Amino acid sequence: MSIYSILTLLFFIFAIIGLWGLFAKAGYKGWYILIPFYNFYIWLKIIKKPMWWFIFILVPFINVFTIMLMIVEILKCFNKNGLGAQALSIIAPFFYLPYLAFVSKEKYIDPDKRKIVKKSAYREWADAIIFAVIAATIIRTFFIEAYTIPTSSMEKTLLVGDYLFVDKISFGPRIPMTPLSFPFAHHTLPMTENTKSYLEWIKLNYYRFPGLTTIKNNDVVVFNYPDGDTVALNMQNRSYYSIVREVGHNEVWRNKRQFGDIIARPVDKRENYIKRCIGIPGDTLQIKNQIVYINGKPLPEVGDKEFKYIVQTSDSAPVAQKMLDKFDVTEDVTQIDYDKYVITLTKETAESVKLLRNVVKVEKVIYPKGEWANYTFPFDSNYRWNEDNYGPIYIPKAGVTIPISIKNISIYRRCIEIYEHNDVKVTNGKIFINGKEATTYTFKLGYYWMMGDNRHNSADSRFWGFVPIDHIVGKAKFVWLSIAQPNPKSPTQKSFFQRLRWNKMFRLIR
Repeated sequence: MSIYSILTLLFFIFAIIGLWGLFAKAGYKGWYILIPFYNFYIWLKIIKKPMWWFIFILVPFINVFTIMLMIVEILKCFNKNGLGAQALSIIAPFFYLPYLAFVSKEKYIDPDKRKIVKKSAYREWADAIIFAVIAATIIRTFFIEAYTIPTSSMEKTLLVGDYLFVDKISFGPRIPMTPLSFPFAHHTLPMTENTKSYLEWIKLNYYRFPGLTTIKNNDVVVFNYPDGDTVALNMQNRSYYSIVREVGHNEVWRNKRQFGDIIARPVDKRENYIKRCIGIPGDTLQIKNQIVYINGKPLPEVGDKEFKYIVQTSDSAPVAQKMLDKFDVTEDVTQIDYDKYVITLTKETAESVKLLRNVVKVEKVIYPKGEWANYTFPFDSNYRWNEDNYGPIYIPKAGVTIPISIKNISIYRRCIEIYEHNDVKVTNGKIFINGKEATTYTFKLGYYWMMGDNRHNSADSRFWGFVPIDHIVGKAKFVWLSIAQPNPKSPTQKSFFQRLRWNKMFRLIR
């Protein structure tokens, strides 16, 4: 059992012990707290609140707020009306409730006999704001959080301008690794460009509470960008490693005006990405002519996939914007010849484009097998892969031992060295892990392979590798709002309400 499991169990036990004592001070049997549902009935009687509150106790997510309110109300029964005491009771009930229960000077006062405490307007506002911040922080950390889609990498499954909820219960909520941070900010303070929103005075090890399910192939997942542990701030937080591969180490560190400061970020403060989980721990993945194979079998298609197509027209007139709007083409169109264009389309849309009067041919772009794209992971000429023909590659599973060699160390070195914190050196054709020669390695973490549905415009695992389990944030579940972005190339500009995509709202993500 991990230290987090032990602490969680102890906190729960101490909170129960505290409520046992508080029930007794209020004139009820302390052991009533152990009876499911009846315990809340007694609690509501103690604080003299209406029984219809019980409905909210039964509603997921809402019940968290309700229990917080009930804790504050029971504090008032002990004349604890101060903002500090009430905040402490919410943050640390395992400490404060036993204190009230077992310190003799703390007396229970029936709510009907309490003196009415008149709060100033300032105090009313302070109470409301602090409670909202604490409650919302707990909700977004452990239960559910709102996200927006900033890029087109998941088109047409998720669109730029989609607002969605990410469920953190399904895969198990993750303990914050850098808990000292500004509320509701990710890694940068609001209204600043590069000021950190967190302090690293306290760093916690990775721990995830048990979830309702495990990550499965084709789940849409939000995760922290693994390659974003080190970023160049002036390059829109681009990965330091990708920039070094482009321009070289010396240029990045010498040209601060262009690249800015190079900083390292803890796991939970790296950029949030959303992709489809294509491979899970233990899978062997291969892409053959854009078809994904898992363990030798084609992966069932889920969602709408987009690829680049070459569209040849019968004349040299540019592709009409009205046609692009009609087929909901959101990616830039590239003209490669006087009558040829590269357009990003789904399979169904490509079939419709073929039927247009001035279209001669529509041909999918497929990078052939053996044509090496040196920007694809693992950036090693031994693996002549590209985005359309990739692999086979084994996705590490916790507890599984694999042989390692000079040939495959480029695939697994980052997992072993960075994610699992080992010292790796390659000397004279031999691999040394923590100073000892190694020909095998047993993984401590499970890893995942993520890809965007917009297969020719997605920064995903094909370009930076595996996603460790400790980077997983949650499961994308529900789109509640969808707003199309203004299109400067369109002949007519739509108003805000015209840009609302009503048919894309209130939908489950699949």
